[in-house]
Amino acid sequence: MMIFKLAMKNLLGAGLRTWLIVAVLSFAFVIIIFYNGMIDGWNEQARNDTIAWEIGQGQLWHQAYDPYDPFTLQDAHGNIPTDVHPEQLVPELITQATIYPSGRMLPINMKGIPANQKILALPTDKLVSENGDIPILIGKRMAKSTKLQVGDQVLVRWRDTNGTFDALQVRVAAIFEADVPTIDKGQVWLDLAQLQEMTGMPNEATLLVTGEGYQHQETEGWAHKDHAFLLAELDAIIQSKKGSGSIMYVLLLGIALLAIFDTQVLSVFRRQKEIGTLIALGMTRSQVVSLFTIEGGANSLLAAIVGAIYGIPLFVWLTKVGIPMPSANQDIGIAIAEKIFPTYGLGLVVGTTLLVVIASTVVSYMPSRKIAHMNPVEALKGKIS
Repeated sequence: MMIFKLAMKNLLGAGLRTWLIVAVLSFAFVIIIFYNGMIDGWNEQARNDTIAWEIGQGQLWHQAYDPYDPFTLQDAHGNIPTDVHPEQLVPELITQATIYPSGRMLPINMKGIPANQKILALPTDKLVSENGDIPILIGKRMAKSTKLQVGDQVLVRWRDTNGTFDALQVRVAAIFEADVPTIDKGQVWLDLAQLQEMTGMPNEATLLVTGEGYQHQETEGWAHKDHAFLLAELDAIIQSKKGSGSIMYVLLLGIALLAIFDTQVLSVFRRQKEIGTLIALGMTRSQVVSLFTIEGGANSLLAAIVGAIYGIPLFVWLTKVGIPMPSANQDIGIAIAEKIFPTYGLGLVVGTTLLVVIASTVVSYMPSRKIAHMNPVEALKGKIS
């Protein structure tokens, strides 16, 4: 305890030099926690939105289905399994089509989904036909690109299971807003029974979205895809962002640690008489080394306190108001909200604190090792042994 008190007294007595190091370290603290909290918040929001709007608790894919190969859609459909409770599955039938808004031609995917499904957040209740017409759902991105509004009629052309082209007028029943672009851009949703009739594929689907309580069992012709598979791309993007962001805070932390190292080297050089006096008064060399190491490592403790003073109010405010994201990010093909609400977990804060404290202590110890080899008589004379 005496060594710690003496170390803190020496550290605070250094004045401006100490507070400059503490300022840089505290900034590194705040930047590391802020950036990782933002990425974790984005990851949590994106995963929750993707699960709620698109993948549910998992999916069963027809064995011929490949989402990256549109040519497989012609054959990627099969009979819906009858051995699974219908409330645990939402079948989707996907086929290629073309939409003609305002005389323009746009390729799309027509997706059939039961109007009474409760697993996904899509407002499929709007797909119930009231006047014998064919209602469709589109997302806000699709509405923007096609310039369609609720109530508009538009021509859609598709090809049935026999390869015959057909076309009908459909009505935009609703425009939904979701942060998951894969259910929006280039997608048109209509009632599953309607699409099955249009394509000549009764009781068939391309994939099945599973809900709560579903127990996976091998189903012939269908491949089960869990969250680890369906969210692999998102996880890869998150890890990539964390990796690139680490460069920034490694540089900040490196600057602060370099300042601590230089300060310790200078202290050992300038305070030789003090070192010799401490040893002469009965301190062991290891205790003096500990004193100088604690002085350097205590910078990180002061930095944590200073960082908490201005960092905690900033983080609390950001979790309430969110971080606005540029509108261009909505069109890059990954799930990202208009506002990201950071998530600051205990593990992130404790892990960052330990990282900085340990790094500061190690850097402080490195130049302090020279004290162990000093001759106390020569140290009292101000000479380096």
